[in-house]
Amino acid sequence: MITYMFPGQGSQIKGMGENIFSKFPELTQKADSILGYSIEDICLHDRQKELNQTQFTQPALYVVNALSYRHKIQQTGKKPDFVVGHSLGEYNALEASGGISFEDGLKLVQRRGLLMSQAPLGSMAAVLGATGEEVEQLLKKSGFDAIDVANFNSPAQIVISGLRDDILNASQIFQEAGKQYIILNTSGAFHSRYMESSKVQFEKFLQGFSFSKLQIPVISNVTARPYVQSEIAANLAKQITHSIKWTESIRYLLTQGNFEFEEMGVGNVLTKLITYIKAQEKPLEIKKMSDNWTVQEKVDLWNSTHPIGAKVSVIGYKSQLETRTEAIILFGHRAAIYMKGYNGYFALDEVTPA
Repeated sequence: MITYMFPGQGSQIKGMGENIFSKFPELTQKADSILGYSIEDICLHDRQKELNQTQFTQPALYVVNALSYRHKIQQTGKKPDFVVGHSLGEYNALEASGGISFEDGLKLVQRRGLLMSQAPLGSMAAVLGATGEEVEQLLKKSGFDAIDVANFNSPAQIVISGLRDDILNASQIFQEAGKQYIILNTSGAFHSRYMESSKVQFEKFLQGFSFSKLQIPVISNVTARPYVQSEIAANLAKQITHSIKWTESIRYLLTQGNFEFEEMGVGNVLTKLITYIKAQEKPLEIKKMSDNWTVQEKVDLWNSTHPIGAKVSVIGYKSQLETRTEAIILFGHRAAIYMKGYNGYFALDEVTPA
């Protein structure tokens, strides 16, 4: 099995997409029409030094990621089993899964980038050699309660986010603790409480969009679990102020089988993080469905994670069975699924993926 990964802000580089725009002239022209400028010109030449400005960075990465994914599918003729994206890259994952069109995804990303660029001035820093728990404890112990953890990138790479002076002053406590502290070249305190205004405005903008049924499971940055169809818009808004649970997302995928991971777009930042995660931490143990889950939650989770035709074990049957349908709510109160070769539905509580 294979997971395709889409990088986010920070991966941009002048010249990205050099060999890809000419392969998809129609989509490139659509992007130009939506954005009001030449996306190819910014990516390849960046004459006005705009590529590193958030309102331009995000659309540029989205387009390069999307075209790279299409090129990969053309080459292989096969789609991935899962998709996941880091922050901005999550929009590419949703587009690759069929949840949004290329055009709608670009419109969302354009507005997201603009709103995030208008947020109060802030800063971010990477802490190397510390776990998320250690970072949080150091911040709390030292009185830096106004700093949030933005990214859990790997078990030993954490990014924090806050007001510029706080991020500068926090350097000392981490250096004294023997941790490497790198202030990042960002214009805002992304994925923190300071993006609340951007989140509220983006929620309103999201109301003008609808999302199609996901054809490939997409792992959410917010929950580190497969997207639930009914919660796509809410997750996209929440992601702006919420920590990116990259480590936990990858650990979840590692529990789903023997996966290969391939990075789309530009760079290999996510590929390196996969290596660190595999080397430093065991896969996450996934809890089974709980009795206190609602019937709808059980159905949504199953359908977002397991395709029709999945091999399963069922209580009372020695051999594996194969699903024939998606899970449904039966008789208004029972989460159930139909199996091949059996004239009837099986309760999801009695079904376990093989």
